[in-house]
Amino acid sequence: MNKTCLECGEKIVGREDKKFCSDGCRNAFNNKINKDSTNFMRNINNKLRKNYRILSELNTDGKSKATRAKLLSKGFDFEFFTNILQTKTGNTYYFLYDQGYMVLENDFYMLVKKDI
Repeated sequence: MNKTCLECGEKIVGREDKKFCSDGCRNAFNNKINKDSTNFMRNINNKLRKNYRILSELNTDGKSKATRAKLLSKGFDFEFFTNILQTKTGNTYYFLYDQGYMVLENDFYMLVKKDI
C-alpha cells in the first residue's frame, strides 16, 4: 500500500502510520489548519492575547490591584475577555483564560489568577 504525504502528495517512505514525508510538510500542513481564518478572528485573538499579557505583567503575585488608568495606559481593552465568573457573594470577575479582574470602587480593579 503506497501512502502519500497529506501536504505535498509525495510518496511516504518509513513507518506505516506516517502521514507526512518531512517535518517541513508536517509543519506547513498544521500551520494551514491552525491559522486564523479571517482578519476579524485574528484581530480578536490579538486583543485577547494583549489583554492577557497586560494582566500577567501587572499581576505577578496572583492577586493585586491596579487602576483603570494604569490598565488603559498599557492598552487594555475592557470589551475583550474569555469568560465571566459570578460568585455566590455577587461579585463579578472577568477572565482572560486564567487571569482575571474584578471592578472595585474609585476606578480600582482587583487582579486575580485562577489556579488551573
